Amino acid sequence: MKITVAGVGYVGLSLAVLLAQNHKVTAITTTQSKAEKLNQFFSPIQDEEIERFFQEAREGKRNLDLTTTVDKEKAYSDTDLIIIATPTNYDDVGNFFDTTAVEDAIEWSLKCSPDTMIVIKSTIPVGYTESVRAKYGVDNILFSPEFLRESKALYDNLHPSRIIVGADENQYEVASMFAELLLEGARTEELRAGSSAQDIPVLITPLTEAEAIKLFANTYLAVRVAYFNELDTYAMIKGLDSSKIIDGVCMDPRIGAHYNNPSFGYGGYCLPKDTKQLLANYRDVPQNMIEAVVASNTTRKRFIAEQIISQKPSVVGVYRLTMKSNSDNFRASAIQDVMKNILSKNVPIVIYEPTLENGSSFMGCKVVNDLERFKEMSDVTIANRYDEKVLGDVEAKVFSRDLYRRD
Repeated sequence: MKITVAGVGYVGLSLAVLLAQNHKVTAITTTQSKAEKLNQFFSPIQDEEIERFFQEAREGKRNLDLTTTVDKEKAYSDTDLIIIATPTNYDDVGNFFDTTAVEDAIEWSLKCSPDTMIVIKSTIPVGYTESVRAKYGVDNILFSPEFLRESKALYDNLHPSRIIVGADENQYEVASMFAELLLEGARTEELRAGSSAQDIPVLITPLTEAEAIKLFANTYLAVRVAYFNELDTYAMIKGLDSSKIIDGVCMDPRIGAHYNNPSFGYGGYCLPKDTKQLLANYRDVPQNMIEAVVASNTTRKRFIAEQIISQKPSVVGVYRLTMKSNSDNFRASAIQDVMKNILSKNVPIVIYEPTLENGSSFMGCKVVNDLERFKEMSDVTIANRYDEKVLGDVEAKVFSRDLYRRD
């Protein structure tokens, strides 16, 4: 089968690699340099499994039928399936997802291959798929939510917790076919590794319910993060040991010990925008909790900044802008809002972030990637996720709420 994947972010690239094990996949990017890099099997994003697959492909140990191009007309023509995984950034002013890139991909698809099935994998508002079907007068657009972690996207595609496809009642067969493609990719790696097949649940739902599943699932995760962060805030103010409370609470099997590690707030590509989009979808529906989880995240970041400022540092050092360890992405990371609050009090900040150029500026703050100099300059070093190997020698002046030292 010939498959076209629009977008080479962590969602699109992980899907392209998964499917290229068994099918001819063409991925679309907007940058020629990125296309050239991918065509040599070098990943532009940090993802352990993608990097492993690509290294094996370069060494001739793994067959991946994957080509990346900037030629949209060629990519969208003569293909059996089109997957749209372009970014949908959240517009805080208008309170909506920017779906411009999704609609551009739809228009190219309908222009070059009008009868080919399109599956949207981008995160979109509830009701969006029905609206674009009506806008373009077609019914060959499905939606399938993704449940992937940054830096572990391919791993999560190889070991999915569930596969969900949104389609009309009369499209059960084609929706099942798409689900089977994803299952096939996971099973291919299982057979290669000599492991037994996973029992992966598949759910085919109406389109709008599939969209709602995505936003409600991510908002529930945000609720958990916010809950344990507020528990940690309470313990800090009352002089209690957060970890002891969390350990006791999480011994209840109904609660469990996941998503319970305090942080500076939830951030990253999905949770902030998905919670805000769900809240926007609630504009005509009574609610308290959805609004509260968005507000809670703001409160937490402000509280963290106040704790740092209260130490009266001359210079605050920020160790990494990324959300978690083993990641190179710091888009919408919580630490950036903490920085804004600190800067509003005119406290200078220096940043250690190896993905940025030494001596450059980020948010008006100098990047110092000489680690020893960075540590010397910082009166207080803040780290959303603590690295013992790097920060152990200055632990006494490190501020972190990373109690369990894991993502």
